[in-house]
Amino acid sequence: MIPVTLLCVTVGYLIGSFPTGYFVARAHGVDIQKVGSGNIGATNVLRAVGLWPAILVVLADPLKALLAVLIASALGLGAWGLVLTGVATVLGNNFNVFLGFRGGKGVATSIGVGLALVPLTTLAALAVGLFTIALGRFVSLGSLVAMFSAIFFLIMGPFSAPQLFLVVTLAGLVIFKHRENIRRLAEGTERRLGVKTEHASGSQKEVSGA
Repeated sequence: MIPVTLLCVTVGYLIGSFPTGYFVARAHGVDIQKVGSGNIGATNVLRAVGLWPAILVVLADPLKALLAVLIASALGLGAWGLVLTGVATVLGNNFNVFLGFRGGKGVATSIGVGLALVPLTTLAALAVGLFTIALGRFVSLGSLVAMFSAIFFLIMGPFSAPQLFLVVTLAGLVIFKHRENIRRLAEGTERRLGVKTEHASGSQKEVSGA
């Protein structure tokens, strides 16, 4: 099964590398890598392009992960193979070979992997994360709280070694990609939902939080 696992991991990485946010923003005439934080994820798309394009990214990125895991499952991979495929999908999203190994922060893609492999843990952590965002309007803080919550919820019940590896690894990847956000949160300079983002042309757009 090693060749099949390697195939699925490679396919997962390539599926994860599809830059949803980049293409959605491009369709609206915006180079998302040159606007706001430069991140291709849903939060920057929300600030730079608008609510509905951001919703499209939020929906599409988890579907990438679900597709990759579904393919691996159809090819008969076991728990470790599915987990490695899921992690590879997030790595593709975060370190995109087609964008010079830049990419998103992996939150939405991690949600897709989690829903496929640890659904109850993911739903509970997602609820905590959304509640945190609703309270403070910091997407980054909500994302980080959700990842720590996922570890907590997982270890509170029966879990397997592959599941623990998955949740800890995804949390680590999300934390790593949020290094600057963590610094800004500590300094009190992190942007909340609803702030203005300058486009490359210099124009500004007000985006309501959602």
